[in-house]
Amino acid sequence: MKVKITSSKIVKPAYDGGAAPSTGESVPLNVFDRVTYDVYIAVIYAFRPPNPPNAALEQGLARALAVYREWAGRLGDGPDGRPAVLLSDAGARFVEAAVDAPLARSMPFKPSPELLRLHPSIDGGPVEELVQVQLTRFTCGSLVVGFTAHHRVADGQATGNFLVAWGLATRRLPAGPLPVCDRATRFQPRDPPRVEFPHRGTEYHLPAAKRHGGEDVDEEEEIGGAAHDKIKVHKVLFTKEFVARLKARASSSPGPDLPPPPTAQQRRGYSTFESVVGHLWRTVTAARGLGAGEATKLRISVNGRSRMRPPVPREYFGNMVLWAFPVADAGDLVSRPVQHAADLIHRAVSRVDDAYFRSFVDFASSGAAEAEGLAPTADESQVVLCPDLEVDSWLGINFYDVDFGGGCPFYFMPSYLPMEGTMFLLPSFLGDGGIEAYVSLFEGHLEEFKRICYNIA
Repeated sequence: MKVKITSSKIVKPAYDGGAAPSTGESVPLNVFDRVTYDVYIAVIYAFRPPNPPNAALEQGLARALAVYREWAGRLGDGPDGRPAVLLSDAGARFVEAAVDAPLARSMPFKPSPELLRLHPSIDGGPVEELVQVQLTRFTCGSLVVGFTAHHRVADGQATGNFLVAWGLATRRLPAGPLPVCDRATRFQPRDPPRVEFPHRGTEYHLPAAKRHGGEDVDEEEEIGGAAHDKIKVHKVLFTKEFVARLKARASSSPGPDLPPPPTAQQRRGYSTFESVVGHLWRTVTAARGLGAGEATKLRISVNGRSRMRPPVPREYFGNMVLWAFPVADAGDLVSRPVQHAADLIHRAVSRVDDAYFRSFVDFASSGAAEAEGLAPTADESQVVLCPDLEVDSWLGINFYDVDFGGGCPFYFMPSYLPMEGTMFLLPSFLGDGGIEAYVSLFEGHLEEFKRICYNIA
């Protein structure tokens, strides 16, 4: 796929019917923004023709940025020296590109480095824009939108809301519901604070260099040199029928030789997420060849909007995510049925409730992390997670609701992210109730994963 860039520009907010607001203000990042990954997240959309012209999407982006001003700003330090979004209205990167071939020749997209051509090239240099967009046109009239955004500014839920607003603005419709932009004041610590859970070693840890007295630590040596293997990203499709059988298996009796998990007798069954992730956890652990006595841990993103009391509005713009960390012995995980893994996941996620979120706010606001030199465990420089895994579920995010005027996308996927041990879940592009899982593993483990990933046990 040869992609030709035809233009690259900055799009700034377009304010309708009034003067532009001051560009000297800033919004401090709150405790949830600062503890998440300091990285850009990229997604890809594909739209069948007819599609509106690029100029319409550019104008729509300008109007959407006027509503979501933080995306048009820059990361920096606020007046108090703390990390902040500077409301500079400096704008977003807008790139136009073309491919001299029909889209069908490249579909379905495979998770490979070639996908990076569908995003603005950063050439290894510093990136200032918090949002970068590339519109790639194909000879058949199809449009591919590569969207890249900085995670510190917003999580998946908030980013999905912005993308829907961009579509509405392109169609000259009101960008509603409006975002709730109160990240600086919404999450205040209690008086007195009550830190009721262990956040050291969970959201925060002491970096390896400090654990070793300030000496440089070779992370590749710590993982046994495995980073020298090649990492591949593989997409596996679980059909609606497969997911139904998997859920039924997770909710069935484990048999006379194995006792049910502690909470299984009090529950009717396990959710789609718990069943699918439990299955993937067992399958990846087996494919990696992990055995008895080796611990394996899942890092599961948990959206706190509906968990806090009172609930945080769905339209809240910012980060509202913490993590659940179920842990298992690898041998036990693989030898026991999927119900065991689903139950571990259910219990771990259930513990990340309102009390946990408020305890985190109190701890993260106390200054203890800074005083002790702690760093977030969400470390984008860690390219190998084995024997652990991380899963991000996009099953409930409205990514498929984006409509620029020619209808919703017929294809959506995360871009190429070769971080070993990561998994992304999203609804199947077929729209049949199935689930796509993008799994990143070492090449040596991937072949075994492919062989066993449809085995239900």
